[in-house]
Amino acid sequence: MLDRIWGWFTGRWPYYKVRDFLLEEELPGPPSFAYTFGSTVLLIFALQAATGIAQLFYYVPAIDHAYNSLAFLRRQVPFGWLIHNLHYWGANMMVIMVSLHMVQVYTWGAYKIQLTWLIGVVLLLATMAMSVTGATLPWGQGGYWAGEVSTSIAGEVPVVGGILETVMRGGHVMGQLALSRFFVFHIGIFAPLLALFIGAHILSFRHSGIAGPWDPSKRAIKGRFWPDQAMKDVIMGSAVFFIMLTLSVYWPPGFGGAADTLNTMYVPKPEWNFLFIYQALKYFRGPMEPVGAAGVPAVLIGLLVLLPFIDKSPERNPFKRPVAMACLLVYAGVVIAFTIMGYLSPGFAQMPAAPAKKAAAGKVVELPGAKKGGELFRSQGCPLCHRIYGKGGTTGPQLSGGTLAGKSRVWVIAQLRNPKSHFPDSIMPSYAGLSGGDLNALADYLFSVQGGAPPPGAPPAPAAMAARPMKAGPNIRVIPPETIPEAPSGDAAFIVGNAENGEELFRQQCGSCHGAGGRGNMPNPGSLSGRIPALEPIARQLFSPQPDIFARNVDKYIQHGAVPPGRAPAFYMPDFGDSWSLTQQEIANIEAYVLRINGVDRGKLLNPGMRPADFFIAAIIVFMIAISLIVLAGARAGRGEKGS
Repeated sequence: MLDRIWGWFTGRWPYYKVRDFLLEEELPGPPSFAYTFGSTVLLIFALQAATGIAQLFYYVPAIDHAYNSLAFLRRQVPFGWLIHNLHYWGANMMVIMVSLHMVQVYTWGAYKIQLTWLIGVVLLLATMAMSVTGATLPWGQGGYWAGEVSTSIAGEVPVVGGILETVMRGGHVMGQLALSRFFVFHIGIFAPLLALFIGAHILSFRHSGIAGPWDPSKRAIKGRFWPDQAMKDVIMGSAVFFIMLTLSVYWPPGFGGAADTLNTMYVPKPEWNFLFIYQALKYFRGPMEPVGAAGVPAVLIGLLVLLPFIDKSPERNPFKRPVAMACLLVYAGVVIAFTIMGYLSPGFAQMPAAPAKKAAAGKVVELPGAKKGGELFRSQGCPLCHRIYGKGGTTGPQLSGGTLAGKSRVWVIAQLRNPKSHFPDSIMPSYAGLSGGDLNALADYLFSVQGGAPPPGAPPAPAAMAARPMKAGPNIRVIPPETIPEAPSGDAAFIVGNAENGEELFRQQCGSCHGAGGRGNMPNPGSLSGRIPALEPIARQLFSPQPDIFARNVDKYIQHGAVPPGRAPAFYMPDFGDSWSLTQQEIANIEAYVLRINGVDRGKLLNPGMRPADFFIAAIIVFMIAISLIVLAGARAGRGEKGS
């Protein structure tokens, strides 16, 4: 019965001709692992297509759902983490393998087969395009800024830059149209083009032949693709797949947080494979920026395209082509060096404080660091206790109007670092964790407000964040001890935030009260407990091993604020969400950090299908059995052909 069905099928479709075309290939030289790079790229592309299609069942290409839809896939869909992680590492591995393949082809002098080489250059460019468009689709912080930087670079191209930027973004800003267009480019244009040119590349070298070894004596030896070379392809492809699987299990991509354009601490960078251009652009300033944006990529691509037409010598031995090999070393060395330099550049903005000026006696001046110092004054929670021009808390002394008369900069900085050095009973927290530049900026700000009334044109003073007597308002709720506010969670509770960014935000917004790392236990006169609670460890009624529940418990306080029970507590929790003091993504990042210092992973897998470590062991067993069967089948096929 099966023979009849098989005969019916092969009688209507050229199965044997296709099989022979794919497998019956004579190689110029013995089988070699040097031929396996191209087949490995084909394997990775097939894996990318499969995992990409699987992700489309869950991915929503909308700026308010893209990040969360992929977070849902990774955390709550069985084996969704595996699908996403394999696609992520496959994209990176494909760039690496295509680059290694081109280096191998260059070293062997195979670029002299001109059309095959040119199609390979197009494949490299399509792979890079797939990388940059794919990175933007999650609409995470890193991917968003990667798209922002890449489109900005394209916009610097002379003459057509504005058109390119508009086509890629759908306008002048990165928004919904940009995400939609990146989705179309990635899925509907570049992916089919990549498949098309992979097929064209295979047909080209099948027609023109493989260059083979550079040694004529080795080229005289005829090898076979099946089963000899095919087995080496299987071994190489298996090794690369095993590396990707290991990375997916033990080094999964982290949750970087949803795109937040208001996050001023993030330094935009492109994807790692474009870092060399990003770094090169730093050497082209002002009117030279278009030269760097268009000139550097044009030169690099132009050299690859013109290579087979420049070097027409039939010599392929790398040891007899010293100039060509030296060019390869310089070319690769510059790209690698610039990539490393771009990668090591700081990931968060660092604002060096301007040197302070000395004020003339009896005069109030605008010191260089005053603006930054004012921002630090507010972000560190100083208005909770101190007033500036009559606005602020009443726990500490007013700091404007000559309070610091006769005090030196050294005295002020010493007070900030160790408040008890001048006032042994002070409840003011220490700010020794701030950098010297930040402390100088705070001092500049404090000295700039010593003139009494606000100077003309000065911005309004910060609103009071604490005052007596304390009263519950629409956003501030007096709560009994050991209870959670009966208020809805904000959007941040349902976003998987970035703990690294949250750590920096926590230091700025929360550290002055809760202490470094949440381990503080600062006094809070007037409250029942008499102290501000530490967050590491956090109160038992807030803790949960389930990250979603834990985040919601913490979120209610950060969103809506709370006043601790007592007659007149000096400090209370501000409503960072209701007052729009922080964005929802920033709150989600702080929550991720609070969870981390309490030993809970905000990105924990809730429904993995199988624990990644257990899956890895099972995959190795299945993998080894499958490889053994394939090698055994190849060996039997080889013996059968020799016997015939």
